[in-house]
Amino acid sequence: MNLPRPLRLLLIICTSVLAGIALVVLVALYLLLQPDRFTALLKAQAQQAGLELTLSSPASPTLFPRPALQLEGITLVARDNGANPNNMPILLAANGRLVLPWRALLGRQVEISRMQINSPRVDLDALQAWLVNLPPQSTKVPEEVPRIATGVRIRNGSVVQGDREWLSDVSLDTGRLTPGQAFWVNLSGSETDGTPLQWQFSSVPRIDNGVLKLNNITIHVTDRSATTLHLTGDARWMGAANASMQLQGKFHLASESDYDAAVMLTPATQGKPLLLHLKLLGRDNHIDLQLPPLALAQWWNGLARPQGPRLSMPPGNGHIEMATLDVGNVHIEGLSVQTGDAVPAPATSAPVTNPSMAPRSQ
Repeated sequence: MNLPRPLRLLLIICTSVLAGIALVVLVALYLLLQPDRFTALLKAQAQQAGLELTLSSPASPTLFPRPALQLEGITLVARDNGANPNNMPILLAANGRLVLPWRALLGRQVEISRMQINSPRVDLDALQAWLVNLPPQSTKVPEEVPRIATGVRIRNGSVVQGDREWLSDVSLDTGRLTPGQAFWVNLSGSETDGTPLQWQFSSVPRIDNGVLKLNNITIHVTDRSATTLHLTGDARWMGAANASMQLQGKFHLASESDYDAAVMLTPATQGKPLLLHLKLLGRDNHIDLQLPPLALAQWWNGLARPQGPRLSMPPGNGHIEMATLDVGNVHIEGLSVQTGDAVPAPATSAPVTNPSMAPRSQ
């Protein structure tokens, strides 16, 4: 079908106008969003934490349904400080998305309302190596709770250590961190055998008179077998090792009765370190442990030394009494473990007097 020449010219003109409008919209969108300033913000924040963020391609802007920047090929590695020239990536992700508020189009303030990451892979070995090489952090309470306006959403993630996968199908959602308002974290995933896990945390952070307070703490953990842990309480941090926490609740095992559970943190005093108390009291099982978190962290880091692990017993005091314990295909009955000060002193017998050495009566 041949169109009349005037109609063909009209279609060409309309098409050209629409293409020009689309080009103008794309250019205006790029100029308004300015993707470079948002990616520069992320890279600067990563550098402050001793990390390096790279993308496989520049961020691309979108406008609908909300202003956003599409990120492709996300890689997060520890910055090379000379200690480990062959740094493995801590995080690899297929793509991500920065959701922006509408006011970011016209305002100069760089603000991100939500960060979405798809299919991230977190390497525990690389993460631990980065934590070990971090410089000493300040032990003082900040003047105010840091504000994090960005909520985080992760989908289809995985956690690995070497060639072994610890968790798959990981999903993570967080709220915004604002002083005096509830901050929450929802985490779910599947173990290697397919067992689903769910972990929920919420608290209200604030700083009053130089004290960081975490009020109304709620922790809820559950799995497919109806094993649940529910704890509530509060925590305080006054700087350095001067911290305290009291959490109480219930621990429920499938096909068994409930256990009373308690987690307490006592501040360091002269002659005593910061101690974490773990208690679990049930009909046939009893756990009472005192663990020094700082010494325990040093012990754990010693196992991952590049020069070779330092093998030793973990620090701590207490005892574990369990009627039965099932770990995989291993079944244990009558388990009793005592460590530290809870270990009874070895029995000693009175010295036997040699008759030949005894004094003789005159």
